[in-house]
Amino acid sequence: MTADTPETRFSISNNSSHLYQDHFSYILEYKNGTQADGFFDPELLKKSLNILVRKHYKPVAGWFQARNNGIDVVYYSDKFNDPPISTQTLDINYETLSRHVHDSNVELLVPAASSTEITFEDNDIPMIMVKVTYLESNEAVVLGISYHHSLMDGTSFWTFMANWSALCKHLYEHGDTAEFGIPHSPTFEFPDISHFHNPSKKFEHPEYILVDPDQYHTKLQPGPEKIVETILEVSVEQQHSLRQQARDIGVSFTELLCAVMWKGINGLRLDLDPEIGSGLSFYTCILNSRTRTGVSNNVCASPVINTPCERTVAEVAALEVCDIAQLVHEAIGKCTGEYLSSSFRYLHKQFIQELDDTRNSRVGKKLMCAFTCSAPVKCVIASSRTFPIYSTDFGFGTPEYVHPPYLPYDGFVRIWPTPMYDARSSNAPLHVYVSQPEHVDLSLSPLLAQFLKRNID
Repeated sequence: MTADTPETRFSISNNSSHLYQDHFSYILEYKNGTQADGFFDPELLKKSLNILVRKHYKPVAGWFQARNNGIDVVYYSDKFNDPPISTQTLDINYETLSRHVHDSNVELLVPAASSTEITFEDNDIPMIMVKVTYLESNEAVVLGISYHHSLMDGTSFWTFMANWSALCKHLYEHGDTAEFGIPHSPTFEFPDISHFHNPSKKFEHPEYILVDPDQYHTKLQPGPEKIVETILEVSVEQQHSLRQQARDIGVSFTELLCAVMWKGINGLRLDLDPEIGSGLSFYTCILNSRTRTGVSNNVCASPVINTPCERTVAEVAALEVCDIAQLVHEAIGKCTGEYLSSSFRYLHKQFIQELDDTRNSRVGKKLMCAFTCSAPVKCVIASSRTFPIYSTDFGFGTPEYVHPPYLPYDGFVRIWPTPMYDARSSNAPLHVYVSQPEHVDLSLSPLLAQFLKRNID
């Protein structure tokens, strides 16, 4: 860069964004039912993506930069780190391609980055990467998209996708000359939430853990056992029943569903190994903190907070689902603005210390999310059921199927909408993706077997 290059920067270490130094991927499957010409034309996809990031999402065409006082996103008015977009064409039929999508074949369908960790060294980590898979038969297209979680959370990503698809559709239907405003104008730089800070209140933060440097990692570790995904399906009738039960005990539908998952997984692991009864059963709900801090969904950031709750394996086994739902409710309920302000302040202080240790070649403790550490039982839940996942129309209709991020890590649970699902009315089945070691058979749990549909290796 030249000294006079216009530069803009903002911090990602004034909230929890910098904790998530990894790429998360989605796979979107589109069927060309009408055999339309120009179906997902690669030049149109690339052009619309570049227009979007250069005009509306300039930080996405920027760089991460570690500094003495944190990590910044820096971008320029005349220099762009445009998202890479690659293509491939396969000589297979639609059914085979669809099976690859449902099996989460990330090696075939998703772009991979050579690096994800933000360091002091120059590092051109892409914020967004796209891989487009075409068929010789022109029957379908698959978009494999990865985003760096330090810049975006799920809310930011699906807002980005809504804007990209709308812009691409407009260019396809109206050409280059028509003016177009994207549906959701993004903003950047997480706002100051210090007004929530209450110095008279002291909080513990069990969502984080300090470890020695040799135990530290920025990416989730797969562990020694092969992990498989099991897809559970919560029918419309089951959703209505759970909602009524939730109302009866004063918790939300999601909190009750989380309790069912935690108790079911806990019981299975205890049955397989009765000696873990005195060990830790660790539950975490990965929450979007925006509603609790009044931060708009249009803010492009990753202000995720993890709400832990822990008991012994034997204690969870002895509790009724309604009692576990109350524990989940209490864990989520403590995430007030005051708590989040305290959490982000604690994070920032520790992170600055770590940067100082690195810069001065000192050995010191490093901070990680507690759910990344091992435990006899883990249940880490993220819900995406309210995201507009099946509304991304690039001009050729909405996706047939969208696969959530494949997370081959013990204990991860993702609550995921089906194509016709509406969170407000529960008018269609809801999917729950559960990651467990291969030897754990979810059909042996009476709580989980009622939702069992099929497995994905």
